[in-house]
This record gives sequence, C-alpha cells and structure tokens, in this order.
Amino acid sequence: MSHCNFDPQSPVTLAPCANYADTTVKAALEAVLSPIGGLDWVVPGMTVGIKANLVSAMKPEKCATTHPSLLCALTAMLRSRGARVIIGDSPGGVYTSAFVGQVYRAAGLSACEAVGAELNRDLGTVDTAFPEARVLKSFTYTSWLDSCDAIIDFCKLKSHGMMGMSAAAKNLFGVIPGTMKPEYHFRFPNMTDFAHMLVDINDYFADKVKLCLVDAVEGMEGNGPTQGSPRHIGLLLASRSPHAVDAICCQLIGLSEDAVPTLSAARKRGLLPDEVELITVGIDGEKKTAEDFALKDFRHVAVRHGHLFASKGKLVSKILGKLLSSRPQLTKSECVGCRKCAEICPAKAITMKDKKAVIDREACIRCFCCQEFCPTGAMKVHRTWIARVFMRSKK
Repeated sequence: MSHCNFDPQSPVTLAPCANYADTTVKAALEAVLSPIGGLDWVVPGMTVGIKANLVSAMKPEKCATTHPSLLCALTAMLRSRGARVIIGDSPGGVYTSAFVGQVYRAAGLSACEAVGAELNRDLGTVDTAFPEARVLKSFTYTSWLDSCDAIIDFCKLKSHGMMGMSAAAKNLFGVIPGTMKPEYHFRFPNMTDFAHMLVDINDYFADKVKLCLVDAVEGMEGNGPTQGSPRHIGLLLASRSPHAVDAICCQLIGLSEDAVPTLSAARKRGLLPDEVELITVGIDGEKKTAEDFALKDFRHVAVRHGHLFASKGKLVSKILGKLLSSRPQLTKSECVGCRKCAEICPAKAITMKDKKAVIDREACIRCFCCQEFCPTGAMKVHRTWIARVFMRSKK
C-alpha cells in the first residue's frame, strides 16, 4: 500500500437530504458527488467495495448504521458504470458467517442485494506490516478488501464514547476483524496513540479509498455510537479526504476539534489543512459555511480530555489525564446482567456481582468498549466534575 495517497486539501461537498426516500437519496448523492468529479474514476469491470458502518445487528431506524437506501442508491450508480459492488464490514463481535449475516439482515441490506450488490461473505484475514506507520507497524485486517480495486468509505455521523465523534476516519476501524478490536484497544490504551492508530489505518488504505461519504441524514447524539438517540441532521457529505470531511462533520454537530483525537492526530501529521474548503450544493442563496448548518444543541458524549496534556511530561500528563478523562459508569437500574461488557472488555476489568457489572477502576483502560456494545445503554460515559469545570472555563 502507498503512503498518504489521498489529497489532504480535498474539498468537502455538502448537500441537503431530507429523508431516506429513494428519489430523495438518489438526487442528493448525485448532487454531493458532482463537484468532486462524481464517479468518473469508476471503469467497467472494476470491483468497488463499500465499507459501510455496520457496527452491530441494529435496525436502520436506530441510526447506528449506514442506511440501506443510501447503499442501494450508490450501488445502482456504480452498477450503471459497469462495476461489481461488494458491501461489507466487520461488526463488533465474532467474525463468523452466522453473526455477520445477522447484522446484514438487521441493517436491511437484503434491499441492496436486490439492486445488484453482493454482501461480503469472505471472512478471511490478512496479516500485514506497515513500517511507515506512526504507531501501527503491523496489524490484521479483513481480506475481502484485497478483492476490491477501490473502496468507498460510507460512514454514519454519530457521537462516540471514546473518540468524541464517529465518522469517516473512525469507520475504517471496521477493517479490523470483530473480536480483535478489543485487542487493539488494549494494545493502544493511550488516547493519542489510539487516534494515531486510526489515522495509520486510513493512511494504509489511502490508495484504495477513492471516496468518503457521510450519512448525516439521521445521525446519532447522546450515548453513541450504538445506544444514543436519533437526531435529524438532513445532510450528505462527500470528500476524497476522511480527515477533511470529519473536520466539517465536527463543526456540524458543534464539537470542538480538540474533542476529536483523530483530527488532532491528522493535523499534527499534515493531513488536514488550516481551513477546509466547503462546497454547498442544492442550496438556495449565498454561499454557506458549516456553521450555518451547525446543530447548537446536539447532545455529545462526555468526551475524554486527557489526550490534551500528552505533551506536558509523563507525571503531569498522568495526573491531569486521570483528573480530566471521562470513564464508563454503570446505571444499575438499566443493567440486565447479560455479561456482554465483561466478555468484550480487553483489559478484563469488568466482573459480575449480583448480576450487575462491576468495573475495576485500576484495571480499566477507558476504551469504552463496554459502553459501545452494552445492548441496553446501561453503560454510559461519565465526566468528572473537575473536567466539567475545566471545559466551562475554556468556553
């Protein structure tokens, strides 16, 4: 794979998309793609993989996964150009045919098969070396991506317990096989290193990822990325750069760039310009900025801030990080004792007592896997009172 093949200066296009009706999404996709050359890079016979966000077996109306109507419309556009289309992801769980098939069914992807898409059934993995990486010098990824000539990163805009926001850059963590994801959290427990790991993954696949699309029609706010609340945003976004489109997404949901560690990591590495060019299409009147579409009352996860002090020395960084970092916290009344959190915890920091989850705070690495995959939303992101005071003082 080549290193940093995408253009950091790539503009971001934004188009309104009021709902998921077939005619609406088709028009919105055409509009958002037109200013950046559409799908002109697609040639007959090419295999295009659509890396959707299929985090778990959740129905489209939960707004945790890329909506099937958008995937269907994109498939039809690619097929009309003579491309073979494969839709896939490695959800959080066992990477088996039965589990992945369950996720496909819940996400409504049978509709995509009806318009000519193939749902990935290759459950193999590939070990690779990446010596140019900042931190991820070697890793394992899902082998179905090797059969693709090009990849489209089609993410969902959501709040996220660990990374503040889930969009284009975070979506590529789905190339890591399901049950191996907690291992990577344990391998990179430091927030800054984990962010650089995600940027490394995007860097590794940069020559294949020709396009990043964001489903921000109905996003997720609150206790994301799986147990938050649907939030109407009414937009589609596109760019050649995952970091550029993430920067605009950040502005749309009223989140500071400092609260999204992948953006901080990308900027440090020269992968994000000082100002991202935004092209708004299908919108009447004068040129608009991301601020014109920003949701001022978007409910964010209580974001970790310990990474902001990573450069202040080990002792100071450790003390401030501990005081300001958010942590997972159980709402006992919502816990059903399913053990999912204990099973997925990479640090083995969770045990069950009286059918309720108990977190060993010394062992916890604050990766928020428990919060992400708790089926009832009982695990939530808790921000310390010191962190709340600190963030108010920064406003």
